[in-house]
Amino acid sequence: MMRPQDIVILLKLVTLKDKPWQYRDLSADLFIPLSEISASLKRSEKAGLYHAEARNVHRLALMEFIQYGLKYVFPTSPGAIITGIGTAHSHPWYKKKFQAEMQYAWPDEKGDIRGALIEPLHPNVPKAVKKDEFLYKLLAGIDILRVGKVRELKMAMDELKKAIL
Repeated sequence: MMRPQDIVILLKLVTLKDKPWQYRDLSADLFIPLSEISASLKRSEKAGLYHAEARNVHRLALMEFIQYGLKYVFPTSPGAIITGIGTAHSHPWYKKKFQAEMQYAWPDEKGDIRGALIEPLHPNVPKAVKKDEFLYKLLAGIDILRVGKVRELKMAMDELKKAIL
């Protein structure tokens, strides 16, 4: 059974492109324990999203899962107003593309916006995205798929396809 952090880990691997990596690198970059990284990649392999021997993501399968299954498997609804890091259309890049009344945020006491809480796919996502702008944009795009409207969904899907495929 897939877990939300599996998507975070697979997207991190996508951001690495063909750079060599080790489990401890993923653990340090994502603030996820080594044991969770290992278990996640085993689940992803079983789901057909990762090939352990080749150490690569099955990008087409991942994109298919993101496009058709993610919002059903990992749904979310906006919560209370919090201080945090902008996500979904409140991400700096997407914010330039859309005008929205409601801001969305991942919890972070040092964050720069106030918005409706969107539970991140892993509690340490706010820390991890501070180290990786590309991962930040991808995860914000994922959140658009989870809470966005039709026009926003199309743009997020296009951006995710460009990055993943």
